[in-house]
Amino acid sequence: MHRIQTFNAISDKGLTRFPKDQYEVSADLGSADAILLRSHKLDPESINGELKAVARAGAGVNNVPVAQCTEHGVVVFNTPGANANAVKELVLCGLLLASRGIIPGIGFANSQSEVSDYGELSKLMEAEKKKFKGNEIAGKTLGVIGLGSIGSLVADMAIKMGMNVQGFDPALSVEAAWRLPSQVKRIENLNALVATSDFISLHLPVLDSTRNLIDASMFASMRQGTCLLNFARDEIVDTEALIAALDSGKLGKYVCDFPRPEFQDRDNVISMPHIGASTAEAEENCAMMAADQLRDFLENGNIKNSVNFPNLHLDRDVNAERCTRLAICNKNVPKMLGQILSVLADQNINVIDMLNKSREEVAYNLIDLESAPSDSALDVIADIEDVIKVTVL
Repeated sequence: MHRIQTFNAISDKGLTRFPKDQYEVSADLGSADAILLRSHKLDPESINGELKAVARAGAGVNNVPVAQCTEHGVVVFNTPGANANAVKELVLCGLLLASRGIIPGIGFANSQSEVSDYGELSKLMEAEKKKFKGNEIAGKTLGVIGLGSIGSLVADMAIKMGMNVQGFDPALSVEAAWRLPSQVKRIENLNALVATSDFISLHLPVLDSTRNLIDASMFASMRQGTCLLNFARDEIVDTEALIAALDSGKLGKYVCDFPRPEFQDRDNVISMPHIGASTAEAEENCAMMAADQLRDFLENGNIKNSVNFPNLHLDRDVNAERCTRLAICNKNVPKMLGQILSVLADQNINVIDMLNKSREEVAYNLIDLESAPSDSALDVIADIEDVIKVTVL
């Protein structure tokens, strides 16, 4: 019986993917094989060798102590792309709110409560509507920084709205490149992109290389009156440089999902309460993806969408008798696999299939065996220097 501890309200569509006869899923477990959460901030002290995995039903993992998880051999999953459509739709909303006088127009219309006559109100609206004239986004240029699951959808959406789209992503994967519409113009220099875009939309994770990426030099390269949309992470934009660009008019509008005290009462900032992924559909998609990834890992050892372990999938031969599978995590140092296989050879255990991959400081092995190793053999493997965790599946 696998034990899954949950935090936050996880969609039932995700929770029901755990068979009740194989899984105990609860928020009240004292110890667990895995943790499933959304925004709950995990205490690093709660990470131990008994825990096997943490799955976040969302893209970011800033609420998970990833370094401590890696140290204990705990695989951390996220769900990239599961909320991509929700964010894409909000980016479209942001583009329209920034271009048209929608927000002030609604405010003006709702402020006329003293006008009780419909004819008089209609006449007033007609007379004052010129104050809220905006611009269409068709024909304008959108620069998309980050062309992953969300960025590629945003690019496709903007093309269908009649915009010219250019994108920058030095780490673009082959899979992401296949998703990208052919009409997107790839720009290899970030300064060149910001200098030639009317709108710029950010779709990047927070890394050392992206923190404060949009700084004073980037704002200086922008066209006068550029609109910047940030539905990625607050930390990607240098706040001090942002305020200076807004004050000077270099930045015409800033639309973001991360309110700050500095943004209060500014007509050139539209800030939303971090609602980019706050749709019922996105929460369901994230929960289902997280649950499926946890199941495949706990039952088969396969890893997909981990932020600290290599992606690895080893099929099991359904036509053969069920074999014993070992999942072994170790430090990424030489001669580890040889030592592990040597222990199995000493036990006269035949290896049917295996797969080994590494990611930075950790390596991960799935080994299918013709017969089950003894407890003593497992202990010997676990005692090998730099072996972090041994699991029998």
